[in-house]
Amino acid sequence: MDRKKELKQLYKETPTEAGIYQIKNIKNEKIFIGSTRNFKTLNGVKFTLETGTHSNKGLQKEWSHFGKDAFCIDVLETLKKKDDPYFNEKEALLELENKWLEHFQPYEERGYNPKKSYRS
Repeated sequence: MDRKKELKQLYKETPTEAGIYQIKNIKNEKIFIGSTRNFKTLNGVKFTLETGTHSNKGLQKEWSHFGKDAFCIDVLETLKKKDDPYFNEKEALLELENKWLEHFQPYEERGYNPKKSYRS
């Protein structure tokens, strides 16, 4: 019982880190680029895929078809937070995600991300 309390406390004390991750299909090299304000939520992402409830239908379909062993989840970059009182984590995370989407172009046959349409 004490060990459970220790682990719970350790979890609470661990600082939350935001950043960009990738889910890669090892069989066909397709990737999904995602962002999170807390890397601890990646277990939840994996859970939604395993239960068939992930919001990205293409990724979900291939996860169900190939199985979890055909995929790896990796952190690509951790967001460096600034002490600036005007620092907007959400905006900074979006910029970081866009950088990685531009780099990998994980659209159509290359990946699972939908192509974003930008309006001016």
